[in-house]
Amino acid sequence: MSTLFERDEDRPLADRLRPQSLDEVVGQDHLVGPAGPLGRMLAAGRLTSFILWGPPGCGKTTIARLLAERTRLHFEPLSAVFSGVADLRKVFDAAAKRKEMGQGTLLFVDEIHRFNRAQQDGFLPYVENGTVVLVGATTENPSFELNGALLSRCQVLVLRRLDDGALDTLIARAEAAIGRTLPLAEDARAALKALADGDGRYLLNLIEALSILPAEPVLDAAGLAEVVQKRAPAYDKDREGHYNLISALHKSLRGSDTDAALYWMARMLDGGEDPLYLLRRLARFAVEDVGLADPGALTQAIAAWDLYERLGSPEGDLAIAQLVIYLGTAPKSNAAYKAFGAAKRAAKQFGSLMPPMHILNAPTKMMKQLGYSDGYQYDHDTSEGFSGQNYFPDGMDRQRFYNPPERGFEREINKRLEYWARLRAKKQGDNSSN
Repeated sequence: MSTLFERDEDRPLADRLRPQSLDEVVGQDHLVGPAGPLGRMLAAGRLTSFILWGPPGCGKTTIARLLAERTRLHFEPLSAVFSGVADLRKVFDAAAKRKEMGQGTLLFVDEIHRFNRAQQDGFLPYVENGTVVLVGATTENPSFELNGALLSRCQVLVLRRLDDGALDTLIARAEAAIGRTLPLAEDARAALKALADGDGRYLLNLIEALSILPAEPVLDAAGLAEVVQKRAPAYDKDREGHYNLISALHKSLRGSDTDAALYWMARMLDGGEDPLYLLRRLARFAVEDVGLADPGALTQAIAAWDLYERLGSPEGDLAIAQLVIYLGTAPKSNAAYKAFGAAKRAAKQFGSLMPPMHILNAPTKMMKQLGYSDGYQYDHDTSEGFSGQNYFPDGMDRQRFYNPPERGFEREINKRLEYWARLRAKKQGDNSSN
């Protein structure tokens, strides 16, 4: 709403187009629609405290304000970035006085994850006794950033980034507000939405900047790129986005979807991720998910890592891309990973059993007299290069930890294991009959 001395057209376009009812909110029907949790709260005539979790520009503040209007609650906005304990006390004192007069308060806390744990605990008594209905807004995963006590008292509602349909609606509203069609070709309109990256506020700010362009020439995507600067991708290297994208890369590689893996790799590099972090994760993938199905995977990972350290960006980025392609197209096996885990569990289970005497060295006369090394067969002296002796501790049955699949190089390893198993059984049978 404009003031007495402010013309409506002087206000930012995003402010002028702020929805005036929940029906005008775009892209969040799963929350504000009749079947959504907020729609059901409104139908019941009672709001409970909740956390709005979603990306920037998807309508968190607007939804909170409109809910306060619909339920006739006093709307009290607060930013955790600029507020402290003294500000919270003032808000709670004022809300308590309103409650005595029969007026409820909707306390909207933007960036609520910025409050520390002690400050978050300060909300609890006022939420529990109904002094305020707390609506927190955050772009970060609440399960990481908010304490358990507060989360147990608030429902978490997830807002979606605005899709193309929602962005098209905002473009149409903006063009109606400015009274003209933007001079953009179809590919430029698609590029405009891509630049917005699901952020409605950013889209409207871009449109406002473009509204001063003349009707001619009509810009294509390349022309639009010259007019507006590229937006930095939404990516925070020490926040949830970092872990989401590395998870997407790892699982795309595990699923042998090389193209998807290349996309996530490019997203991370474009967002400013440390290439050496990517290389560390890819080297881990080479041993964890490719393993001996393709022993060359680890060699490729170390080579790409070494090359990047020699060349740096951007030349070394190609080594990362080549490694992603190699890992994505390699046969997959976690047999070594599982074998290691099984061996560790067995080591804990069987404790400190001694190795069998025949495989212990006997460097002294006394040790020889005690039976160290007695009966040991030197494998290279046998015709097959394989003695078939027992190498597990006495008191522990033979275990099978490593079970390679019939994929890649491990198919050949399986043949060797089966050959040795048959030969071991034969030799042990021969020994028992002697």
